[in-house]
Amino acid sequence: MSAPALLRRVGQALLVLLLAYTGAYLLLAALPGDAVMARYSSPDLGLSAQQISEIRNSYGIDKPLILRFFDSIGAFLRGDLGYSVQSGAKVSDLIGAALPATLVLAGIAIVGSVFLAVLIAFTASYGAGRWLRAAFRNLPPLFVSLPVFWIGIVLIQIVSFRLGLIPAIGASPVQALILPAITLMIPIAAPLAQVFLRSIDEVRDQPFVSVVRARGASTSWLLWRNVAPNALLPALTMAGLLFGELVGGAIVTEAVFGRVGIGSLTAQAVANRDTPVLLAVVVIAALVFVVINLIVDLLYPVLDPRLRQRTASAGSPGTVARAGGAR
Repeated sequence: MSAPALLRRVGQALLVLLLAYTGAYLLLAALPGDAVMARYSSPDLGLSAQQISEIRNSYGIDKPLILRFFDSIGAFLRGDLGYSVQSGAKVSDLIGAALPATLVLAGIAIVGSVFLAVLIAFTASYGAGRWLRAAFRNLPPLFVSLPVFWIGIVLIQIVSFRLGLIPAIGASPVQALILPAITLMIPIAAPLAQVFLRSIDEVRDQPFVSVVRARGASTSWLLWRNVAPNALLPALTMAGLLFGELVGGAIVTEAVFGRVGIGSLTAQAVANRDTPVLLAVVVIAALVFVVINLIVDLLYPVLDPRLRQRTASAGSPGTVARAGGAR
């Protein structure tokens, strides 16, 4: 990717972050009431109206919406994520404590989903026996239709309670990752397998594959040297898009398995109307999404030599001159 194209992609990523933050801020501001009233207005706390007003003033809630928005944007740019209304702790500390566990879970889930998608696609295309290929072709639609929470509950019932393979309580850190990762892996692998399988079917019908096959190439050679590399790019794009959905899936998964992470932190923030925490989660989710997709764009020329040649040709004045002379 050329330097102007990279700068353009970075600018688009910053615009996406700004739009995501603005949309989340306006939606949260449109809700009736505020987090301070939800947290401190209970008569059991014994706070007077003056004390509640001072708390609202300390969080800047009494300011006009436009001023609060620009104050919040400026604080984010300085790295100040604010304080949680519910606990009073720094939002950056809460995010820092919850994010590593969710990133580990998401990383294992995306790697496992890619492996599962490749296994399904290759077996559905080159499996021994028509019945086996047909069965694997029907797996992605089945996996797509399964709700994340239902997968988690079924896995707990079968693996933990019925078979006793992984303890539901007191599991080791490694054991505690297995079932949540599988829960996230299955719905993510389904659309990835569908895209990869469709790409394999399209590439196998291309004339160059027929030419290579006519020259006596084996099935494995065709698969690994000709079909798979050309079918990989659409699946890679889908993998980048699906990674952004892992945050939403992590909220449900961590709630089902009682894990501490961004998902559980988000669920608590939604229940308590903790706006600073929710805004930070939205920005982090959008940041992860745009960074992953930027990495995918950078990997395109590495995986497809045609893109490298096109980029080199576009940036070479001699090539342009030769093309003009050829006309």
